Amino acid sequence: MRTRRLIFFVFLVFLVLLVACDRRKTTSRPSQAGPPAELIVQARAAFGLGELPARPVPGPDTPLGQRIRLGHRLFFEPRLSASATISCNSCHNLATAGVDNRTTSLGHNFQAGARNAPTVLHAAVQTAQFWDGRAADLEQQAKGPVLNPKEMAMPHPVLVVARLKSMPEYRRFFQDSFPGDPDPVSFDNVAQAIADFERQLVTYSAFDRYLQGEEGALSDQAKQGLRLFLNKGCAGCHNGPTVGGARFAKMGVVRPYENTTDEGRYAITHNAADRFVFKAALLRNVERTYPYFHDGSVWTLAEAVQTMDEHQLGANLSRPDVEAVVAFLRSLTGEVPAEWRTMPELPASAPDTPRPLP
Repeated sequence: MRTRRLIFFVFLVFLVLLVACDRRKTTSRPSQAGPPAELIVQARAAFGLGELPARPVPGPDTPLGQRIRLGHRLFFEPRLSASATISCNSCHNLATAGVDNRTTSLGHNFQAGARNAPTVLHAAVQTAQFWDGRAADLEQQAKGPVLNPKEMAMPHPVLVVARLKSMPEYRRFFQDSFPGDPDPVSFDNVAQAIADFERQLVTYSAFDRYLQGEEGALSDQAKQGLRLFLNKGCAGCHNGPTVGGARFAKMGVVRPYENTTDEGRYAITHNAADRFVFKAALLRNVERTYPYFHDGSVWTLAEAVQTMDEHQLGANLSRPDVEAVVAFLRSLTGEVPAEWRTMPELPASAPDTPRPLP
């Protein structure tokens, strides 16, 4: 009798395990939902899929790995400025999504800049640098603020190089980063190292997961905002993997923009067609890169959406529509890796390091 009970108990346990295993297989089975939703397909057409460049992950002892670490130091290095108080990170703070959250930045001797500082995140993927596109690439852009008298105000690249060469650690960092270069501490190599570091500044967000087919990555409100963003024409300017930054557009297509003091690309090209034309801002992390537009005149996303609607589209978005677009824009928020947004230890000045300028 006891033997029969034991056999029955073992059989019962086996049956329970068999059912549990079958349920586990059922729940882990790949979805049979079929192709991606129509909205995902439409979004992929406008913004691409998997087109954001992966962060380079070179070996730490390779020249590129050394240059990235050197560029990290130089990005935070205030001695690249005349006063030795302003660094790239001063205006493009990596702890606040690559901006300083000011209408315009403060530079040498507290001089105010003419335009809002755009985010440095994803800058490498843009078609050109600065609001007017006057720099073709990151290397060219990195040199501009260092020598701009209203920004970092270095009087000449010679002083930049002299300060860095005076510090033995920097000489070694440059030698490791540019092996074979007979004179590795140069202004060109400063720009190259900063640019290689900035190419690391790629963030991924809920929207990327959505583009990859994870429909639950966006709320229903954000999906409605994405649909409006696509159908109302916003993606005509803010497209590509960075949701903008790939083309130039006139500010004030439907209704002239109030601020007519800044003529945009016209100051560079002197082509009448470029009057009030600016680079369309990339919208990755836009939730955190306020205030908005080239003049930093708008402080909230809702007002920015309404301003674009009024001046660029004339789409007459309702308040719920504006809120939906804002929800979509918030889905573009990513995170800068902690290792890059944290200030590194910098070499100490040497006795012969040129002193700060007034």
